[in-house]
Amino acid sequence: MSPRLVTSRTPLLLGVLIAVGPVSTDMYLPAFPAIARDLHNVAAPQFSLAAYFVGLAVGQMTQGTLSDRFGRRTPLLAGLALYVLASIGTWVSWNTASLVVFRFLAALGASAGVVIPRAMVRDLADGPAAARMLSKLMLVMGVAPICAPMLGALMVQVASWRMIFGICTLYGVVALALAGGLLPETLPPARRIALGAVAAVVRYTYIFRERSFLTHAVAGACTSGCIFAYLAAAPQIFQGEFGWSSAAFAGLFGANSVAYIGYSQLNPVLVQRYGVAATVTLGVGMQLAACFGLALVGLLHGGALVLVALLLLGEGGFGLLTSCTTIGALSRHQAHAGSAAALIGTMQYVTGAVTSIGVGVLADGTARPMGYTMLLCAGLAALAAALRPRLAFVPAP
Repeated sequence: MSPRLVTSRTPLLLGVLIAVGPVSTDMYLPAFPAIARDLHNVAAPQFSLAAYFVGLAVGQMTQGTLSDRFGRRTPLLAGLALYVLASIGTWVSWNTASLVVFRFLAALGASAGVVIPRAMVRDLADGPAAARMLSKLMLVMGVAPICAPMLGALMVQVASWRMIFGICTLYGVVALALAGGLLPETLPPARRIALGAVAAVVRYTYIFRERSFLTHAVAGACTSGCIFAYLAAAPQIFQGEFGWSSAAFAGLFGANSVAYIGYSQLNPVLVQRYGVAATVTLGVGMQLAACFGLALVGLLHGGALVLVALLLLGEGGFGLLTSCTTIGALSRHQAHAGSAAALIGTMQYVTGAVTSIGVGVLADGTARPMGYTMLLCAGLAALAAALRPRLAFVPAP
């Protein structure tokens, strides 16, 4: 680790930046019905969410290569600036097409805030030290899913769904100012690598084929698939099938986020005592058990409170696995951590787009599609975790 660059505020700053992702998604979920009514298209919210996931997947591949070539700060600041402009466009969007386009552009910009902070962590630390830093980062990021849905539900009730994207614009401005004024460059010129398009494809192929990266990244992507399936299905299940208000629905997100924060802060304790491998095993086990329960409850048409309890248990998999699978995937790729982190993020959001579309296509007004999709993702995560190689961590220079 580099003491010169790491300060007590570093995880806080990185957490604020990576929280651009959940702020941009979780805040507007309670507004789905209002958006559909205003734009006279019942599928407009789902189209915009899918466009956002696609934008994140595409953007992260670009941002990873750019950050390895030009350093971390310049691509990060440019991405946040694009996010601000696109959020303004979303704020004033006039139909479904404009909403989808501006959400896609916002995701391209937000992808810098999603991928580059993870690469910066790998610039500074490895193994348990990196896991501790990521856990602090996730603590900050975890506040966003608590506050964002509640704020979105409030905006729908007292103003308009458009004000949600006004808040996103303001958040982007604050993140841009903090990154520009306080965040140091973590990749010195001597460690930067310039690649052409063909060389970049070759690099991504090399990273993807490396076993430790592939197994850990697939486990992390499938874990994210569970969360995205929940995000896509939850409005229909809890506000539709069970008739919850937007405020109650926001409270569900808050409860799950509190659980996620608790599990993510337990992560460094477990890693320090038992190691990364054992923590991954525990996380996939909790996730698989929870998702099996969700599938069973969906099949038997169980009640809302049982679903909530199982979702809270499932957050254990997400909270324990996110940091460990990221560190495991990046462990052998310090020389091109930006590209590797970008590939991790792309895999996560491609999985998210697939699971979101799958839940939408299979939707039948019950929790069955969500439960089945989450169980499939959890099973694949467990399989990938079982195939991962043993890792030996070394300090970053």
